[in-house]
Amino acid sequence: MATLDDVRAICAEFPDVTESVNGHGGGASWRTKAGQVVWERGPRKADLAKLAALGRTWPDGVVVAIRTDGLDGKAGLLETFPNAFFDIPHFEAWPAVLTELGGVDLQLLRETITDSWLLQTTATTRDAWLAEHGPPPAS
Repeated sequence: MATLDDVRAICAEFPDVTESVNGHGGGASWRTKAGQVVWERGPRKADLAKLAALGRTWPDGVVVAIRTDGLDGKAGLLETFPNAFFDIPHFEAWPAVLTELGGVDLQLLRETITDSWLLQTTATTRDAWLAEHGPPPAS
């Protein structure tokens, strides 16, 4: 079971990641100059209405979105880890998965955030980090 403090600690391990408060909903966001890596994502009214129409509900715990390697990477995570990651209509065409932190294994969360950071950092920073740490385990 993971927490927002775990997300914060994982993100702090990477160079060039800054934390800020997201203007949309006031949640925390971790990003590089290239874009968001992971961000807190609460439900919008439209999300709740669309989920209700599908017979689904928003999870009770803290939810974060994590950038993926395109829509194929997203589909792979959703298919491989259906109990850890989910999607909503608003995100269908966006390369990111959602996870309720209380329902995701800490190691899987770390691997997924690492993959996201590798996508959102510069090639120089990525290559230096990989030379020091090696490639992340396959999710």
